[in-house]
Amino acid sequence: MTSTPPAPSTPAGDDLAFAGLGTQAALLARGEASSVDLVEGALARIDAAQGDLNAFRIVCDEAAREQAAEADRRRAAGEESPLLGVPVAIKDDMDLAGETTAFGCAGTFTGKADDGEVARRLRAAGAVIVGKTTSPEFGQWPITEGPAFGQTRNPWSLNHTPGGSSGGSAAAVAAGLVPAAMGSDGAGSVRIPAAWTHLVGIKPQRGRVSTWPDAEAFHGLTCNGPLARTVGDAALLLDAVAGAHPGDRHVPDPHEEPFAEIARRADPGRLRIALSFRIPFSGAPATLDPRVRAAVQRLAGVLEGLGHDVVEADPRYGLIGATFIPRSMAGLRDWSHRVPDVALLDERTRHNVALGRWVGGPLLTAARALEQPFRRRVGRIFERADVVLAPTTAQPPLPIGSIDGLGGWATDKVIVGACPYAWPWNVLGWPGVNVPAGLTPEGLPIGAQLLGPDSTEHRLIGLAAQLEAVERWQEARPPYVPGGRGG
Repeated sequence: MTSTPPAPSTPAGDDLAFAGLGTQAALLARGEASSVDLVEGALARIDAAQGDLNAFRIVCDEAAREQAAEADRRRAAGEESPLLGVPVAIKDDMDLAGETTAFGCAGTFTGKADDGEVARRLRAAGAVIVGKTTSPEFGQWPITEGPAFGQTRNPWSLNHTPGGSSGGSAAAVAAGLVPAAMGSDGAGSVRIPAAWTHLVGIKPQRGRVSTWPDAEAFHGLTCNGPLARTVGDAALLLDAVAGAHPGDRHVPDPHEEPFAEIARRADPGRLRIALSFRIPFSGAPATLDPRVRAAVQRLAGVLEGLGHDVVEADPRYGLIGATFIPRSMAGLRDWSHRVPDVALLDERTRHNVALGRWVGGPLLTAARALEQPFRRRVGRIFERADVVLAPTTAQPPLPIGSIDGLGGWATDKVIVGACPYAWPWNVLGWPGVNVPAGLTPEGLPIGAQLLGPDSTEHRLIGLAAQLEAVERWQEARPPYVPGGRGG
């Protein structure tokens, strides 16, 4: 006589904290958890970790509790939405009605009257936004520190940065405070913190996720994208926020199949993969750490074992930085008009804002015009490959305080030396996905980028999911425990 095996028990405690976006949504759909319980758990973890990680600038306790109770009522009435009642977080460059958007800056800001398009779409999918996460001033640096809010720390090592500029979102997800969060990527600001916190981070095709109330962000450099522990969770969040606002400047063709379904299938077909270690010219010196090289090389071997054709080949980046600097600096100038007092900004920020005023006009127009020639130049790699595999960063996570007290050029040398690989794809507007590549002997996370041409998120997500099925990176947890320290 055989007996029916018991149904798997509902995750609790730490297991529930790390269950992920899709699992939490499924628990709610099956009636095995309530939104009130999930949101209260998230708020408790955020409170316990805030003194150590400092991942949140704003925590929306009261609003989140009200929305959780309403989500439970809606579900009891028979309503269904993909993320109904699941807690998530957004980066503090995205507008949330009733809250301020300081984007890492000091001063007294006025609360926003309306949700930005990301927040609007998350609410439409039923998600409960529990707070806004930290970012350096205007998202300039691949670390998340600043005089307005202090230092955001990495749950894998409290002495190291989680990266930036979406470092608060990355730290929150990596520590299990929320199952997934939104970040933005203007020079790697989703992919870099994902790499340094052992997460999946998707920079989608420009325009795939609206940046409204901005028709475009940083003159087309910045895209909004998800951070999560698994490819499936990142894809599910991307599905929820993807789509255009009528005022958007960039509107790519709609994707034919939900990204979450592509991740679930995890079958990208046999691909040609170009393994590239070339560092794009960035004006400051950068050297690839041998630990990072070895980790990315190992992943290339795993991909070969999965049946893909991997060859060493480099995109021809040329002087693509000529198109990046004017757009980036002009974007800082634009954001400076939104702060209550420019004098409160970091001296380096004020210098970059002044540079942004100088490079506006003809130089900015010329920089925009150069994008298409560079797309053709870099895009030649895709005549011989379907995907480029490259390091996400040149170094493992930087120590806390790495740019404290430095001047502008010294700061540039530190950040370019650590993170020279990600920014060209922002100039091109093309998609990229960071995947965890392992840990250093010291236990610090390392990441690798899967990069594709125009509107190939489906291919990158499918390949990342196939790799995840073998690597099982989501099973690793950082040593830090909210309220219990470690790390």
